[in-house]
Amino acid sequence: MKISGGAAKGIPIHVPKTDGLRPASSSSRERLFSSLGKRVEGAFFLDLFCGSGSYGLEAVSRGAESGSFVDRDFRATQCVRRNLAQVCKSANRLDDNFEIVTCDVLKWKSRDVGPCDLVFADPPYPLIQEIGSKLFAKLLIDELVGDETLVALELPGEVQLEPEGWRLERRLGKARKGSPSHALYRIR
Repeated sequence: MKISGGAAKGIPIHVPKTDGLRPASSSSRERLFSSLGKRVEGAFFLDLFCGSGSYGLEAVSRGAESGSFVDRDFRATQCVRRNLAQVCKSANRLDDNFEIVTCDVLKWKSRDVGPCDLVFADPPYPLIQEIGSKLFAKLLIDELVGDETLVALELPGEVQLEPEGWRLERRLGKARKGSPSHALYRIR
């Protein structure tokens, strides 16, 4: 896996050896970031259930200003730390504006105040229905999102999720069983 665009394009993304991790493919990330376009530049993002950190790393490469990577697996966050250092070096940036946290996403408290611009969430597919609604509620309760925040949730193509208080703006990817897609949400 490699960064697919921006200042660090082509830099390898190392993937932690942990059970149940399914890193986002380059083509899937490319499709998502092409649809996001200029809104990534200068953005504050959250990469939740980050695994290798591929979504947040793409955002860093494409000009995001700051962000948080959160995963409960220590091996994953250590791998993100290594990946972030390589992406920042390649992009000629400091990594001071990026937080890496080892914690259950649903129990995590952000150090930043105010809404973020982008949220990338890639929860385990078998738990997506259960975790999805709790995650969207947490984003609202913890005031991590605002009217302009866009939440990109990776989920299997056949899964539909309609969290209370949110509207589905669009869906990227095919509606095939097991095939990854992105649902883009905003607050209603």
